[in-house]
Amino acid sequence: QVRVVESGGGLVQPGGSLRISCASSGGIFTTKGMAWYRQASEKKREWVASIYYGGTTDYSDAVKDRFTISIDNTGNTAYLQMNKLVPEDTAVYYCTIFALDPWGQGTQVTVSS
Repeated sequence: QVRVVESGGGLVQPGGSLRISCASSGGIFTTKGMAWYRQASEKKREWVASIYYGGTTDYSDAVKDRFTISIDNTGNTAYLQMNKLVPEDTAVYYCTIFALDPWGQGTQVTVSS
């Protein structure tokens, strides 16, 4: 059973930065690609960023130029580097793998002064 585990969330001040992680196994992020989603309180889950087989990336308009998605050399850990954070970024962040679509428990990111 393919699983993902998100981690690295926390409290950060507006304008600050945070890097969250998504762990899996078998180099699956490299071979399948992956995506980050987030869900704010009382909101639907929304897509944030994707990285595809071959390394192409894409971002939602809300995070473009502020967030960076990446995968490590093993293909077992993916990251979302979040810069210039704003309160609207507050959400539970989830990762998933294309086609396989596993979901972890998410990691809470709170942007507040």
